[in-house]
Amino acid sequence: MTLEYIYIFIFFWGAFFISCLLIFLSYFLVYQESDIEKNSAYECGFQPFEDTRSKFNVRYYLIAILFMIFDLEIMYLFPWSISISTGSFFGVWAIFLFLIILTVGFIYEWQKGALEWD
Repeated sequence: MTLEYIYIFIFFWGAFFISCLLIFLSYFLVYQESDIEKNSAYECGFQPFEDTRSKFNVRYYLIAILFMIFDLEIMYLFPWSISISTGSFFGVWAIFLFLIILTVGFIYEWQKGALEWD
């Protein structure tokens, strides 16, 4: 390993050691007292009237996952758009293939009805 990587290695191990040391010290040196109010469901003292877990529609998560997937795919277009002037003919065709795959995936999700909120 070169000398510059050794400094990074020492930095990460030092940060890891200091983090573990602080967690260890805070756990064992702090006086931990539990009382009835602290162990209740809410710190304000009220007991819950019903189940605190509410049901969510699964489509919400599906839309969120699809957004993340397409957002990450679009993120790959930014470096390409900046370096398009220095790119080659192969790079242009590669990005067009990428856009075609992205469009086909979007049309597939649209046809399956995953983007519709009932």
